[in-house]
Amino acid sequence: MSPKELQYVEDALGHEQFLKTQCQEAVNQLSDPALKNCVRQMMAKHQEIFSRFYNLV
Repeated sequence: MSPKELQYVEDALGHEQFLKTQCQEAVNQLSDPALKNCVRQMMAKHQEIFSRFYNLV
């Protein structure tokens, strides 16, 4: 992997971590169970994407 490609993967990891954190904060503030479930699903998807990028390194 070239240094430029590694930088892209590192950036993607940071973005996915940020999105996962934002989802967690939203879950903590939501009271509607359906919305909480939806955001938890998004959080799980961001974790999955993070893991895929992490495994590239």
